[in-house]
Formats: sequence, C-alpha cells, structure tokens
Amino acid sequence: MTATDSRTLPIGAAFDRMPFTRRHVLIALALFIAFVIESWEQLSLIYVSGDLGEDLGIGQAGVGVVLSAVAFGMIPGALVWGPVADRIGRKPACFWSLLAYGVIALGSAFAPDMATLVTLRVASGLALAGVYTITFPYFLELLPTRSRGRAAVYLSIGWPIGMLAAIGASVAFGDLGWHVVVIASAAAGLWAFAIRAWVPESPYWLAARGRQDEARQVLRTLGSPDADATFTVATRRVGNPLDLLRGRLTKITVVMLLLNFAFNWGYWGLQTWLPSLLQEKGLTLDASLGFAALSALMMIPGYVSASLLTGRFGRKKVFLVYVVAAALGGLWFALADSTFELYAGNFVLSFFSLGAWGVWNTWNGEFYPTALRGTGYSWATASQLVATTLAPSAVGALLANATGFTATMLVINAFMVVTALLAVPLPETEGRELE
Repeated sequence: MTATDSRTLPIGAAFDRMPFTRRHVLIALALFIAFVIESWEQLSLIYVSGDLGEDLGIGQAGVGVVLSAVAFGMIPGALVWGPVADRIGRKPACFWSLLAYGVIALGSAFAPDMATLVTLRVASGLALAGVYTITFPYFLELLPTRSRGRAAVYLSIGWPIGMLAAIGASVAFGDLGWHVVVIASAAAGLWAFAIRAWVPESPYWLAARGRQDEARQVLRTLGSPDADATFTVATRRVGNPLDLLRGRLTKITVVMLLLNFAFNWGYWGLQTWLPSLLQEKGLTLDASLGFAALSALMMIPGYVSASLLTGRFGRKKVFLVYVVAAALGGLWFALADSTFELYAGNFVLSFFSLGAWGVWNTWNGEFYPTALRGTGYSWATASQLVATTLAPSAVGALLANATGFTATMLVINAFMVVTALLAVPLPETEGRELE
C-alpha cells in the first residue's frame, strides 16, 4: 500500500519504496564514526596497559579492573539510556551521551591514582552507554527497508577501524604515556556535534509520538515518495521495559539476552588477553600488536561478505554459518603448533566472528516495535557488557592458574558454540518492515 492509493499507511511502509540517497551516506558516516569511537574507548587502554600499570604501581589484577571499568559503568548506563531514547528521542540521547563521555574522559586522563581512574572510567562508561546502545536502532530507523541489512552491517566495520585506531595510537603515543591516549579519546566526544548536525530524528519515533509533520519532513529529506501520507504506528505508548517479558516477546528476549552474553564473552575474552596469549606462544609484544592489527584487517572483509549475503539468504542462515565457521577457526587457533597455524586460525576466527557480529547488530535491532526498540537494545547491550566485564577477569584467572594457551582458548571457543545453538529459535527479519 502506498500514498497513491491511500493517504494513510503504517510508518514502516514509507521506507519500502525509499531510495538510498546521499543523505543516507552522510548519516552513515556520522554514526559510523560514533561506532569507531565506541570501539576505540573499549580497546585503547589494552594496548598501553603496561605503561598504565607501571605508572600507577598496580599489577595485572589492578589493570584488569581498570580495563573493565568502562564496561562496568556501561551496564547500568545502557539500561537507563535505552528507555531514555524511547522517551526523549534517538537524536538527543546520542548527542548528550557522547558529549558527556568526552568531558568525563578528559578528567580521567589526569587521575592521580587507581581509585580515581576507576571511578571516572565507570562514570565515562555510564555516559558512553547512550550512544553505544542507540547507534544501531537509530540507523535502522532511517534506512530503506531493502538496504537495512546491508547498510547496517557496513556500519559494524567501525569496530575494527576503532581497533586499528587504538593500536595505532598505542604505537604513535605509547612513549608519551597512557594519559595522551585517554586525552585523544576525550577529544572524540566532540563528534556529538556532527551527529546533531547531520542525523535527523527517527521518523518511526516521531510518528509514534504523534509528531506527524516532523516525521513527514524527515521522510522528505530521506527521499521517501510516500512522505505526504498520514502514518499509523503499532502503539503510541512508550514501552514499559517489562513488556519485553510479556507475550510473544518473552521467548525472544530470554534467548536474545543469553546469546548476547555468550557471543560477547567469546569475543571479549579473547580480545582483552590476546597480546598476553600470543606472548605465551613466543611472540614479542610488538609482534603481538602487529598480529592484532592484521586480525582487525581480516574483520573488514568478514563484514563486507556478510553484508552481501544477508540480503540474499537472510539474517539467520548467514549468522549461523558464520558463527560455526568462527568456532572452527577458534579451534584451529587453540590447537596451533606453528606460527602459520596461529595466524591462519585467528584470521578465520576474526573473519567469520566479526561478520557474524555485523549481522547480529542488525538482526538484534529488528526484534522489537519502535516503542520498545531502544529499551530492547539496551537490555541486549547490558547483557553484552556483563560478559565484557566478567570475561577479562575470568580469562585472567585461567592464565594466572597456569591453565595454558590451548585450554584457555577452548574455554573461550565454547561460548561460540553456545551462541550458534541459541540463534536457532530466533525469527528471521530480513525484508520485514519495522513496527
């Protein structure tokens, strides 16, 4: 149904005939850089953790607490910012979240001791959780239906770009100390002004709030031929978080939370300790950083291939194949007895696991109606962040107890297998209008 045969239609239908325009490219750039910043923040101190520990006089356990502090702050932050974005809008949530993060991160660069640094990093995590939580739902709500999967997977490439930036910063600024790396992270908070200038409010959210004229204006700028219609929405009531556990959404929510935890544990448990694990296999620190950089580069074609396939075969099939392939790559990496096998196994793991993440970031944002999309994604993010917080300490404990490289990797890899099993009952969303 279109505006030519009826002046009233569901808001999702306004995206069915919408072309992918230059305005979408600008929106993609703004939110892409935001995702780069999110990746940078969570990874940047990993590669200068040696200097951090020496400067503050703390051991590996203390460094682990510092590295986990941002993720720890982001857990309650995600649970707060998701409902906030559903109430005040996607755009102001992204803007104020990223700006507040920059201010707090700047203060953490001058922390005199571990306690102050951990406190400020927890606070910066609380702030950053807003843009981290809402970036993908926001982007999905601005894209043409047929481009939604492919474009959103490309947005995920911001993660390895942020990882490469973090590695590059550690090489370029490492001799100047961890403080300089944190100051660079804080400066990235100024990108909030680019988001405010380039990214419009979600028409889904505007229509759900009864702001029809504003929704039509945004749809015109996005090139929708149905922008002059009157739009209907599934509900005008802002979602109650407990609605995620009612009716048909109960099963989806429970599985989604478990999958986010298992998938992020498998990824983060490896990434946090990858330099240490590689040094156990005889690589120097510089070689370990080079290894991590090459792994990040392998993530990019993984995302691109997943983007090309998801529109043809659907989210579910591509995700399952990629997670299983990543688990096989992880097994190869765990059992490697040569440098070649280390590289090959990890490259397979990086290629397929991050391709799967690109699909999941999109798929995960399509399960819920507009009134609950921000809240649902915030629960998903919180589940990921619980794993992000616990995995570094758990893997560190395995290493401290002399479990060894192979056994530690097999434990990490088991979470990938669980991820694939959990994805089986989830519904396919490729080609469906958002509610």
